[in-house]
Amino acid sequence: MARTNLLNTRTTNFLELIGNGRIYRVPAFQRDYSWEEEQWEDLWNDLMELRHSPDDRHYMGALVVEGKSDREFSIIDGQQRLATLSVLALAVIARLEQVATSGLDPDANRERAQSLRNRFVGEKDPASLQESSKLFLNKTDDGFYQDYLVQLRQARNPRALPKSNRLLWDCFQYFSKRLGELGEIRESGAALAALLSETVARQLMFILITVDDELNAYTVFETLNARGLELSATDLLKNYLFSKVRVSSDLEALQRRWSALIATVRQERFPEFLRYHLSCELPKVRSTRLFKIVRDRVRDPEAVFELMAALEPRAELYSALGDPSHSYWAEIPECRPYVRELVLFRVSQMTPLLFAARERLDDVEFTKVFKLTATISFRYSVVSDLNSNALEPAYHEAAKGVLDGSLRSAARLFQQLRSIYVSDERFEQDFGRFIVDTTGQRKKLAKYILAKLETKESGRACDPETDPATIEHVLPENPASEWGDSFPREQWESSTYRLGNLTLLELGLNRTVANQDFKVKKEAYAKSSYSLTRALAQPPATEWTPVRLEERQFQLAKSAAKIWRADYP
Repeated sequence: MARTNLLNTRTTNFLELIGNGRIYRVPAFQRDYSWEEEQWEDLWNDLMELRHSPDDRHYMGALVVEGKSDREFSIIDGQQRLATLSVLALAVIARLEQVATSGLDPDANRERAQSLRNRFVGEKDPASLQESSKLFLNKTDDGFYQDYLVQLRQARNPRALPKSNRLLWDCFQYFSKRLGELGEIRESGAALAALLSETVARQLMFILITVDDELNAYTVFETLNARGLELSATDLLKNYLFSKVRVSSDLEALQRRWSALIATVRQERFPEFLRYHLSCELPKVRSTRLFKIVRDRVRDPEAVFELMAALEPRAELYSALGDPSHSYWAEIPECRPYVRELVLFRVSQMTPLLFAARERLDDVEFTKVFKLTATISFRYSVVSDLNSNALEPAYHEAAKGVLDGSLRSAARLFQQLRSIYVSDERFEQDFGRFIVDTTGQRKKLAKYILAKLETKESGRACDPETDPATIEHVLPENPASEWGDSFPREQWESSTYRLGNLTLLELGLNRTVANQDFKVKKEAYAKSSYSLTRALAQPPATEWTPVRLEERQFQLAKSAAKIWRADYP
């Protein structure tokens, strides 16, 4: 097959897809069959609608294959759909054979069954008389598919089958049952044959994308994934790694280790995990280059196992970075608050540095590095909202320095990371203008900030996770008309979520003040146990104005600069 084009794309129906002697193979270690009744039922309902509208077409989405020859293709994406349609075809053929056995037009129905089998399932080799399948599934599923479904043999003890084999069998049973419920059609060989040869074969449409090698397959994945189609970068990466291992015992060992790795980091997060792993050594590792980097670095079985050995120690830390309650932190519980903060801030660019620091630094220094990255993130990403493009290069250089031994402490790392550490002056200015929405996920961020400020002001620990306080808006979210006397209406919308307009307040008191004017609120604030809130009621607190809000927010900004500070010279 000529390898001159990146890809070839065309629209095709199921009959054209499966015809002309084409063979499709699911790579041996691609994911198992996983469709369940919900997906089978959706397909069946679509077919029933199409059956009554012969001029309509239904698109099944993109099918991505790698051309191995003019007639043989490796399925990159779409195996679930092809496997399901093949099982449906087998259910129709089985039903035709039942109709023939019952004595209804037996010769014609057996001929129909054989013709459909040749067209959609496989043909017998004229020399060996062995049936050649048009579809070969992965290592787990192909034996069951070929030996039982293709041969229309009854599965022995289906409950004892591996899950994916059982799903294939259940799929066959589902469509067999539905075919048996089709009224007069279930006894009509011509109508049964038409359901497969016309409705399924000609009205189901695919966008067929043919690529010429694994790298182009990954490129196509990135393009289609950006458009919301469900391809798996993890599958492509896995298939490449497994293709480099030939010895059966090595393949089994690799499968065990891969399964454990994916169970830890999760299938959908593996590409991100791999990217951060590579970013410890390489600059500017983009998602679109992952496959090329792996292909260039991993060319033989030894390199495959070297990569696995490097990934495995970092996998559990990567998983734990998203969960402060993870058992990983039992050894270093001092890190839990910083895990919680990074999750709250929704930042992850520091991951390569944390990988490196965990491997090269002791627990004390690792905890200091963790705290430093949380502080930098709050200043840089949360409050100042600066361009995140500068973060990964900075953390890459820091990770590389830790790994080569030139940066052996949090203090040295701080010097390396100064370019992304927002100065006190800039931070106070940005904090003085900071707005934080108190709806949805951002509500947790608002309470976290207020709790940290309260802790500093009162000297009493205020844990945002456990403290029962509610967030009070001094200028209410829905102000009554009397607020216009002290706070111009045109500033209401822009002021409601200013941090200076927010404070912590007991739930009972918050219900009391609701949308009341400041005079009523002031009395409730004076009764609060929160220092920052009581301060709102102290003289000369006669009214709440834009000037007072501004003054309070800049006072809070000075405190914030001391709270979120890297204590290094």
